[in-house]
Amino acid sequence: MTKNEEIKKRLKNLKSLPTLPTIVSKLNEIVDDDEATAISLGKIIEKDQVLTSKLLRMVNSSFFGFPQRISTVSNAIVLLGFNVIKTLVVTSSIFEVMQSSDIGLWEHSLGCAACAGILARRRGINNPEEVSTAALIHDIGKVVIRAEMPEDYSKIMDLVLTRDIPMRKAEEEILGVQHGEIGKWLSMEWNLPDKLSIPIGFHHHPDDAPDFKDIVAIIHVSDILIRAWGFGFGGDKWVPPLDHRAWSLIKFGKKEGMEILEELDEKLAELKNFTMDLA
Repeated sequence: MTKNEEIKKRLKNLKSLPTLPTIVSKLNEIVDDDEATAISLGKIIEKDQVLTSKLLRMVNSSFFGFPQRISTVSNAIVLLGFNVIKTLVVTSSIFEVMQSSDIGLWEHSLGCAACAGILARRRGINNPEEVSTAALIHDIGKVVIRAEMPEDYSKIMDLVLTRDIPMRKAEEEILGVQHGEIGKWLSMEWNLPDKLSIPIGFHHHPDDAPDFKDIVAIIHVSDILIRAWGFGFGGDKWVPPLDHRAWSLIKFGKKEGMEILEELDEKLAELKNFTMDLA
């Protein structure tokens, strides 16, 4: 069995990470029903009171920044779309792991999500909240490595520190694969849409993305910008190189660029309290 096959097998039998809510399988069954509505989908989620509470705290937090309070899951589905809600349901337990064990990565992910949302809205991308959500979970592969492969994770971090190399280069040496690919495999196991799994898998090499290149480009640039900003901690001190083809898809003029930076500065200040919002 190759290392990649071994990792894929382990993803099918996660032990350290919380298991998916059983409600997700029911959501997968009903979402293809043409007669399904936000209300019917919301009723399924609302059967799990703990999950409903977590979900409503998240959609009402500064992360999404809606001016009015959202009081029902069905309203959240209408505003955010099913893909975003399903992703938040699927990954809610992972967010708890990140908050409790790696606050730096959690803050980095929040910063990327905020930046991606701003860029998506500026570029007129449909459902910018979906782009934000993809950015929020773009480094989920790092969570898997830390939780499911602790010995390998220690070796990776040792290489990062002793040889002063980027984390993904150390991952390649120890695992033969980077966290982006691991995150993509996991998102496919969870049956997340390609619009989310492809950006996860290709955020470090966006030109190789088979589809959704504009979204992948936004997340790629957001990751670099937030690392350069110093918001949170992605696992090493390196700022990844900018893919110029990705930049050409979303680049801004000087005036708009300054407006984006000002908006991002305000958003990041709000997000400093985001962990408290979910406590």
